[in-house]
Formats: sequence, C-alpha cells, structure tokens
Amino acid sequence: MFDLYGRGWQMLEGGLVTIQLCLTVLPLMIVIGLLGASAKLSQFRSLRIIGESYTVIIRGIPELLIILLIYFGGTIAVQNFVSWFSGEEVRVDIPAFWSGVAALALVQGAFASEVFRAAMQSIPVGQIEAATACGMTPAQIFLRIKLPQLWRFALPGLNNLFQVLIKDTALISVVGVEEIMRKAAIGAGTEKAPFTFYLVAMLMFLAFTTVSLFVFNRLEKRAARGIARA
Repeated sequence: MFDLYGRGWQMLEGGLVTIQLCLTVLPLMIVIGLLGASAKLSQFRSLRIIGESYTVIIRGIPELLIILLIYFGGTIAVQNFVSWFSGEEVRVDIPAFWSGVAALALVQGAFASEVFRAAMQSIPVGQIEAATACGMTPAQIFLRIKLPQLWRFALPGLNNLFQVLIKDTALISVVGVEEIMRKAAIGAGTEKAPFTFYLVAMLMFLAFTTVSLFVFNRLEKRAARGIARA
C-alpha cells in the first residue's frame, strides 16, 4: 500500500507530465496575454474589437469544452487542410498533449490579457508622455518603459492564474493525457483503492501549488525592490 500497490512510479510520471504541461503553457499564456492586452489598448479600433471578442468568447466557454473542441475539431480541421493542400486523403493525428497545451494556453491567455491590461494602465501616464516627448517610438516605449515595470503590477495576477492552471491540467485527462488525474483514475480502478490514489493525487497537486506560491512570492518581492511601501 505504501508504494501504491506498485504504481508509485506511475504517479510520479503523471506528476512530471503535469509539470511539463504547466511549464509549456506558462510562456504561451504570457505571450498571448501580452498580445491580447496590447490589442485591447490599441489605438486601432479593429484590434480593440479583436482583443475584446477573444477575451469575451474564451472566458465565456467552459475549459473542458475548449479542450474537446481543439482535440477533435482541431484534428479534423488540420486533416482537411492538409488533404486539400496535398490533393489526396491524409490522416493527421494531433497529440493529446499539444491539444491540451493549446486549449489551456488559449483559456489562460484570455485571463492573462486582463491582468496585463490592468498592469499597463497602472503605469503612470506621465512616463509615457515623457518618453514620447523624447522621441521614442511605440515599440521603444513598450520595451524600455512599460515592460520593465509591467511585471511588478502583473505578478500577483499571474500568480493566481498559475494556481488555476495547475488545477486545470486535471481536465486534460479526458483526452487521454496521462497526467496525475489520469494515473490516479487508472490506479483507483485497477487496484480498487480510489481513496488512496485520489488522496495521493490531492497531495501532489497541493505540493505543486505550494512550491509555485513560494516561487511567485519571491518573484514579487524581487520585482518590488526599491519601491516605497505605504
């Protein structure tokens, strides 16, 4: 029982897959969030409409439904495109892992865009006006003025999103990705010990969230260096 009926290593493998999912989605979430926030704050109306539509639609659809749509619908769409481009019937299988990554990145990116939008609006307008008066281009203003300060305002929100991301990886088990919940479900069904396996899964998720909280708290303190506190 203490080695989970010989399935302890399988649970650890599931934990590694969960970590891989989180670390793969995180940079994509940040990039999508920055693009979405930039679009919502753009001076061009078309970009603002695109940014607003993206966040409203994605945030209004359950994560599980998006995962299923990308896994099944995305496979069919890619298969039809490749078949049309090559002129012959071609079978394409998108790995479940990358379907899950795409779905979680889209979902978390929509929420991250709101975090980054609020962070960008927290930067004093006077700094932007001073940079413009100095002759900086919009790209230079973003890289030299906004981006270095952005993280200090955005990290608390990103911290919350990453905690949600860790827990949302459990949804990927529905498409066959063998992360923690998938391994726990297999062990619980095979060994007839659901409480044991799901308890271990709970403890593993709790350990991951605790470690990530510690890391983000350290990053927040580092980003706030030199900032006077009230």
